[in-house]
Amino acid sequence: MTENKKRDNWGSRIGIIMAVAGSAIGLGNFLRFPAKAAANGGGAFMIPYFVSLLLLGIPLMWIEWTLGRYGGGFEHGTAPGIFHNLWRKNRFIKYFGIIGIFGPLVIFVYYTFIGSWTLAYSFFALTGKYTALTDQNSLRSFLSGFQGLEKNQYFNGIGTAYSFFLVTFLLNICIIYYGIKGGIEKLCKWAMPLLFIFGLVLMFKVLTLGTPDLTKPDWNVAGGFGFLWNPDFSALKSAKVWLEAAGQIFFTLSVGIGVILTYASYLKKADDVVLSGLTAASTNEIAEVILGGSIIIPAAFVFFGPVDIKSIAESGVFNLGFVTMPLILNKFVLPGLFGFFWFFLLFLAGITSSVSLAQPAVAFLEDEFNLNRKRAVVIFGVVSFILCQPAIFLLGRGVIDELDFWGGTFFLVVFATIETILFAWVFGMDKAWEEIHKGADMSVPKVYKFIIKYITPVFLFFILGMWLFQEWMPIITMKNVPLADKPYIFFTRLGLLSVFLVLVVLVKMAWRRRKLNFKEER
Repeated sequence: MTENKKRDNWGSRIGIIMAVAGSAIGLGNFLRFPAKAAANGGGAFMIPYFVSLLLLGIPLMWIEWTLGRYGGGFEHGTAPGIFHNLWRKNRFIKYFGIIGIFGPLVIFVYYTFIGSWTLAYSFFALTGKYTALTDQNSLRSFLSGFQGLEKNQYFNGIGTAYSFFLVTFLLNICIIYYGIKGGIEKLCKWAMPLLFIFGLVLMFKVLTLGTPDLTKPDWNVAGGFGFLWNPDFSALKSAKVWLEAAGQIFFTLSVGIGVILTYASYLKKADDVVLSGLTAASTNEIAEVILGGSIIIPAAFVFFGPVDIKSIAESGVFNLGFVTMPLILNKFVLPGLFGFFWFFLLFLAGITSSVSLAQPAVAFLEDEFNLNRKRAVVIFGVVSFILCQPAIFLLGRGVIDELDFWGGTFFLVVFATIETILFAWVFGMDKAWEEIHKGADMSVPKVYKFIIKYITPVFLFFILGMWLFQEWMPIITMKNVPLADKPYIFFTRLGLLSVFLVLVVLVKMAWRRRKLNFKEER
């Protein structure tokens, strides 16, 4: 007979709200969102963005909070167990839930490395290591040298980057080791307010920039906001813009990953999920639309003007964050201080997200194999550390992009579709509606009963269908992958398949173990 140990729990309501907001608020809020908005119709992008938020993001947010709390009542904190309890007659459904462990694990192995860059650049800002660089080429070379992609006068290999990776990785493992209340909740309670303070300082600085070059009076903050938000309504005719907006909602709210399911599983049965979930989502939207939309693009417009701003907006997340923004900050008074504010803001956003990505795998080991926290975290730490190495040493071979596509894009939409169908159609919308409102501090508008059952799944099937129609064959055949990188991408896919199959075996072992324990108890 197996002795059941007590599951961890949240210490306060504000703790779970801050943790879920911390999971959602990441690098994408401050880099990906303004770039996507600027490149896809400016203000017109916000129409499909808010449509996606109302019809996709908010319904999925309530679905995941509710399913997580429901599964926690059966001592399941991850999707395999939760899915099994939703559809007990189907002995295969638990294997679909593996995506809710696989996706976060895959994202964790590269996201931690990227997060370590922000910690390194925070240190570089304070020590003035890059603050004397005043052109794009120098800062690109600095970044490439740091990443180990080239040897130059700034870095002689990947040693510095690897040192900061080790520090960041160990910080993640230490926070996870101390659990939900003692680790993740404590981190998010101070990290989230500090992040907003740094964000507000930077936003205020940008808003008060004025016109640095008096010979170019149109190069001002108002023009920057105009570039970002003036709508190009012709962009709404493009399916790509709608797909990009829907993808940004997935990305920014952390829905479809499996993290919210796990976080919500530590709630009590009578804990509210309606208002708490909406508060966490609203906190994320404030960080993204108000702070994220008010820093990098308006500041870049002031210094680079209307001609270069479009190419800057389309230059990619890494270039925006680690080349363009440092170049802007180096023009400020006290560039080291403002550089620290920027990069430490990104670090806080990154680490509150990365610890959340680790929790599903740790919870799976705790719940399904009855391991204590220490053993579960040690196993996760060893395995994930090994898996991190290809992302670090094969960065220039497209490995991170490949991991991001499967872990952070494709399986995210697949998982969201599965959980929506299970919630609304298998569990049943009437029963689901009752479950949502247990302990609720507010009522969900009745229109969402229809939206969750019909509109959200149709929207998700549309996204999947469009992707299969437009992108499937080029991606599978590696059409756009350089010939020299194809072997690395092939072995990356083989590695991902191996990880998934190992998780399949572990789920099978866990359920076999549960059956044996059940027989012994009888």
